[in-house]
Amino acid sequence: MKKIFIFLALVVIIVALVGYKFISYKNEQNQIQKENLEFDKYKDQDVNGIDVASLINKAIDRNTKNKVEKDDQGNFIANDNTSIEIEVYMTDNETTYKMESFYNAGTEQFVQYYANINFKCSKVEYHKNGKIKYMLFEQEKNS
Repeated sequence: MKKIFIFLALVVIIVALVGYKFISYKNEQNQIQKENLEFDKYKDQDVNGIDVASLINKAIDRNTKNKVEKDDQGNFIANDNTSIEIEVYMTDNETTYKMESFYNAGTEQFVQYYANINFKCSKVEYHKNGKIKYMLFEQEKNS
C-alpha cells in the first residue's frame, strides 16, 4: 500500500512540474509576442518618418530598460537576448545610420526633416528566443 501511495505521489509531482514548466513557457512566449507586436506591425510596411522616430525611441527605451551595454561611442552593443537595433538607410546620401545617431542628435530634428517622407521596413531579424533583434528602414525613392 505504501509503495502505491509513493508511486502516485511521484506521478502527481512529475505532472505538476511538467504543467508548471509548460505554463511558464507559454507565458514567456505570450510576453515575447506582446513585446514584438509593437515592432512587427511595421514589417514590410510603408511608414512615415514620425513612425520611424517613434520606433527609435521605443528601441532606445527597451535597450535602456534591459540594461543593454553601450560601446565607447554610445552605441548599444548587440547581445543574444534583449537588444534591439534599428538602422535607417537614406537614399538622399546613400548612407545607413544607426538609431543612436538620430536619437543623440534629437529625434525632433529627424521628424522635422523626414516626417512626411516614406520609409519601408525591408529587413527584420530575431534573437534565438524569438524577440526582435534588428530592423532596417529604407527611405522610399519617390519621397
